[in-house]
Amino acid sequence: MTDDRQHRIRQRAHAIWESEGRPHGHDRQHWDRATREIDAEDLGAAAKKKPSRAASPAKPKATTTKAKVVPKAPAARKPAAKPKSK
Repeated sequence: MTDDRQHRIRQRAHAIWESEGRPHGHDRQHWDRATREIDAEDLGAAAKKKPSRAASPAKPKATTTKAKVVPKAPAARKPAAKPKSK
């Protein structure tokens, strides 16, 4: 157990003990609860550091302007066929 982690657990256990009115003989329960809380915090912090692909922040959308759609001119008509002379 690292010194920093043990120190955090000790502080949390003490805070729990005080919040419960400083009862005698519950030190092991307070230590175990503090350990679980610190472990949960550490797991949550580790999950925030490494975002999953699904939880990755959305990329900003490129700002583009839409091109105006100009309708095509009607196709040129073919001249009408001339009647054949006899």
